[in-house]
This record gives sequence, C-alpha cells and structure tokens, in this order.
Amino acid sequence: MDQSAIADRRQLRRKLTFWRVAAILVAAIAGFTAMTWNWPAASIEDHVAHVSITGIIKDDEELLQRLDRIAKNDRAKALVVSITSPGGTTYGGEVVYKALRKVAEKKPVVSDVRTLAASAGYMIATAGDTIVAGESSITGSIGVIFQYPQLSELMDKLGVSLEEIKSAPLKAEPSPFHPASEEAKAMIRRMVDDSFAWFVDLVAERRKLPREEALRLADGSIYTGRQALQVKLVDRLGGTDEIRDYLETRKVGRSLPMVDYEPPRRSGLFGFGLDSTGWLKGLLGIGLGPSEALEKLGGEKLFLDGLVSVWQVGRD
Repeated sequence: MDQSAIADRRQLRRKLTFWRVAAILVAAIAGFTAMTWNWPAASIEDHVAHVSITGIIKDDEELLQRLDRIAKNDRAKALVVSITSPGGTTYGGEVVYKALRKVAEKKPVVSDVRTLAASAGYMIATAGDTIVAGESSITGSIGVIFQYPQLSELMDKLGVSLEEIKSAPLKAEPSPFHPASEEAKAMIRRMVDDSFAWFVDLVAERRKLPREEALRLADGSIYTGRQALQVKLVDRLGGTDEIRDYLETRKVGRSLPMVDYEPPRRSGLFGFGLDSTGWLKGLLGIGLGPSEALEKLGGEKLFLDGLVSVWQVGRD
C-alpha cells in the first residue's frame, strides 16, 4: 500500500474518532439538559414548588417520586398543587393524598382547585393546608362507586355461553357473563360502604366538620367554588394572588419564584420518542389489543380497576 493511501486511511480514522467523541458529548449534554429541564428546582435558590395533577387519577409512581423529591428539597419552601381532575381510582387518590400530607409535615401545601376537582380529585385537595378554588370551579362529588359491565344478554343473542367451575360461590364475582347474585351484590356493597366511610371520615377530619355534616355533604353532589365555600369544603376563592396571600401567613415570601416540577419527557434527540414501538402503534394504529383499542376509543374511565371515586356526567 502506497504512502498516500496510508495517509488517507489515517485521516479517515481521525475523522471517525472525532465524530464518535462528538456524538458522545452531544448525548451527554442532551441528557444533562433533559435532567435540568425536568427538575429545574435542583439548581436554583429558594422557591415555591408547583405540581399539576390533571386527568384521571390512578396509581402513579412517578408522581409520588416527584412529591417525595419536593418533600426532601430544602430549597422548596412550599408546594402548590393545581388540580383539574374528575377523580379516578379510590386507591390512586389515597396514595397521592398520603404523599401530599408527608410534604405538609415539612412545608406548607396549598390545593389549587381549577376547572374541576371532584371525587378522588377533591380527596387529593383535602390534603392541602388550605384549599383555594375559583368561583365557578366544580368540586365535591364525595363518594365511591364500583362498576362492572353486564354482557349476558348480548351473549344470549349471539348464542355464546360460558361454563365455569370455581372454588366458592363468590369467587370472581361479580361477573360480566351472568347477573350478580344477591350475595355478590351484598359483598360489593360492604366493600363500597367501607371505602365510603373512610372517605367521609377523611373529609370530616381535614375540613374540621362534624361527621354528620360531612356525611350530609357526601351524597354525591357537586358544588361550584362559591357553594363549596359556604359549606366549608374550600377555604377561599381566588387564584395566584390568594395563594400568595396565604403563603405569606406561613412566612413564605411573595417574591419567591414558583417552579414547575414536571414529569420526565419521553423524548430523545431531535424530538424523536424513545419508545419507538409505542410511537409506531399510535401512528399506524397497529399492534393494539382489544383493551388498548377500546381505551383509545372510549377513554380511560372505562378501564379503571377496583373501587372508583370519579365524577362524570350521567347518561340515559
């Protein structure tokens, strides 16, 4: 091999090494930028942390981690939780409520009721040291519901039957494949009543209401912010100014910046998603199982597991 070919190969190798190192540096910078973007409070001075809870409430480990991070961050002098949710699973509301109370052990927590904070959304709001709502916000709907589909008539029309052998009469009850027995209905009623009693006790304790009064308000009714103020389900009407007014009474300066603690963004370099399989499914609508496809069409509320504390407009 002549000298010019050797020189060309060495030059090509040097260029390749340069671009490899450059790619590694770009990836490292992008990763660091993503971390600081998602957690801006980690690199600034004293501030008020802000978290938004929107949509259907479910068991959300990532949200719990964010709340734990805020609780442990001495730079976060208070937490404002903005809630826009019709509710969700009772358990999902319970764990977020408890996580917020852990934050409140160390710093003030303000619940900011936006357009809608009902059912499990209101459950979460009660975790705040004070609840601020808009005059036309919707809140309340204190209660628990257990729903299950009934497909037996459809199966009869299709000529489909289901045979089952089970260890006890109440195993896998209620079933969508046959009407529930009275014993099964009683079992579910006991479970709903127990969870409902826990919810009512929580409202009575947090809102400093006699249990009889909390029980009277827990008939499933929804309230505007103005109505909720009258029955003591919220503490004041307003928005940012009123939140800042309250925090000043807790010795949290009005001049402190409010910093959003956002969930991590699932995106890679140049905006391409990291979950390419999910992206392809969403784009082409392929590879979706029956449950996933129905969830896309019918919304998350159809697929909430367990006891549910959620407000929705009734249907005929």
